[in-house]
Amino acid sequence: MGRVAATSARIGTVGAQRPRRLRRTAALRSLVRSTRLSAGQLVMPLFVVSGHDRSEPIRSLPGHARLSVDRAVAQARELAQLGVGGVLLFGIPDRKDAEGSGASDPAGPVPSALRALKEAGLPLVVAADVCLCEYTTHGHCGVIHEGEVDNDATLPLLAEAAVAYAEAGADIVGPSGMMDGQVAELRAALDGAGHAGVAIMAYSSKAASALYGPFREAAGSTPAFGDRRGYQMDYANAREAMREMELDVREGADILMVKPAVTSLDLLVRAQKRFDLPLAAYQVSGEVAMLEAAAERGWIDRKAAALETLTAIVRAGAGIVITYLAADAARWLQEDPR
Repeated sequence: MGRVAATSARIGTVGAQRPRRLRRTAALRSLVRSTRLSAGQLVMPLFVVSGHDRSEPIRSLPGHARLSVDRAVAQARELAQLGVGGVLLFGIPDRKDAEGSGASDPAGPVPSALRALKEAGLPLVVAADVCLCEYTTHGHCGVIHEGEVDNDATLPLLAEAAVAYAEAGADIVGPSGMMDGQVAELRAALDGAGHAGVAIMAYSSKAASALYGPFREAAGSTPAFGDRRGYQMDYANAREAMREMELDVREGADILMVKPAVTSLDLLVRAQKRFDLPLAAYQVSGEVAMLEAAAERGWIDRKAAALETLTAIVRAGAGIVITYLAADAARWLQEDPR
């Protein structure tokens, strides 16, 4: 038996399964690719501060900065030109207090940016994060009572902030504090204020993760005492994550989110099978910072690693990816659509 015949015999019979046939060329690989990324799926987080012409680099997130409204609009315009789907706004106030009252201030950084973005008429979805952690002196996501975050006392404050953002032009509000009942509270407040068309993107499965460090530097939201494990989810609990999503669906969520993204891929797979709502995933600051640090040292190819992780997130079930890599990924996809 000749060498070729022997090889064929080992592999199998007539028409042996050879998946490599469809990997031979770039054109073939592109034709049969089952998961495709598009810039329109990506959402860029933006950190907004007061003032004019301000750009304060974030040391742990290379290429990102806290931006005044005019600078944020300029960056949003660039993102729109790249085809990015949207932006997610976080506000950094000039003053903080124990109840995070700045979150609902109509003159605060987020409402100001929302109005400016709407006036710019950009083809972007404009979303606003709804939480108190950036606005409280203690850095927690709700008001404190006897040393603990008071869930029910926090809810109306979150609702006030959501209504302020809706009135300023938000298309989507995203309650991220992991307070029980927050979606229902926001839905009732938005509808009651005449904003039934504003969608809620629920941070349904937000784990108490070690990967939020750069964000907390950017937002100035590190807790002054304790941690957030009493209200953010234990990342070990998949069934509890599904329960959180189910509750948010019942309360009126329009989009379900998992966070962090790469450590929640299994949750995306489960959620896609169970729920009919759009799914989002937040590729958080620490995930991106690790990639950036490894690329800076020459240990990985930055572009290849970034596109691989983004593809994995979409492959697992996310139709929306919030990522600090949105602008770069959009540029890469223009060069090499996936």
